[in-house]
Amino acid sequence: MRFLTTFQFYDFLDTLLSLSTAFVLGTLIGAERQYRLRNAGLRTNVLVAVAAVAFVDIGMHIAGADGAVRIIAYVVSGIGFLGAGVIMKDGANVSGLNTAATLWGSAAVGSCAGADLIAQAAALTLFILAGNTLLRPLVNAINRSPLDERTTEATYEFLLTADHGAVDSLRELLVERLEAAHYPVGDVVTTARPDGAVEIVATLVGTAAEAKELDAVVADLATRSGVRHATWDVTTGSVAKD
Repeated sequence: MRFLTTFQFYDFLDTLLSLSTAFVLGTLIGAERQYRLRNAGLRTNVLVAVAAVAFVDIGMHIAGADGAVRIIAYVVSGIGFLGAGVIMKDGANVSGLNTAATLWGSAAVGSCAGADLIAQAAALTLFILAGNTLLRPLVNAINRSPLDERTTEATYEFLLTADHGAVDSLRELLVERLEAAHYPVGDVVTTARPDGAVEIVATLVGTAAEAKELDAVVADLATRSGVRHATWDVTTGSVAKD
């Protein structure tokens, strides 16, 4: 057996130390994820870290540092597919982004340990844990702060509910009034409703608007003949949860 002629006890101890380091550090990262009931918890993060060690260690033993570098490149790309599996989208809500990033971090920890960079692996673990715990109060504070639509990339929509016979004239009037207020319209969609009314939705071009100016357009259109209801709405893209 070739194993008997190639086995090096000290090399094996080095590999064992790298695997043990990844196991312990992956446990620390995974325990925090498990505590918060994330999709990728304790076992997943440990397995990612340990597997990264194994791949990098194989590259080190077969082709030295150059082999390890090539293996690390594949680990980085490969973990992206695993991370994509924990990202879920439900309407405007996106969850799992932070869990995917944590898996990527666990792979980096394992790669460091596999390359015998034990101190760097431990330091990286501390930074990952700090990002998932110490920054959480700051994230919550930012999420609770009032939203200023003028400073965000937002999509503004103007909604007009009108009688069927007045749709054409009101659609032209809506576009005219918005453009007069210096808000050009990018798209106008009309949808018939079961009660005989028609919804006119105009999407504005641009990412910022003054609420008072849009309210003034609403107040003007609401008084027009054939208008049942007029309002506007703003959406600021997907909401990330993790």
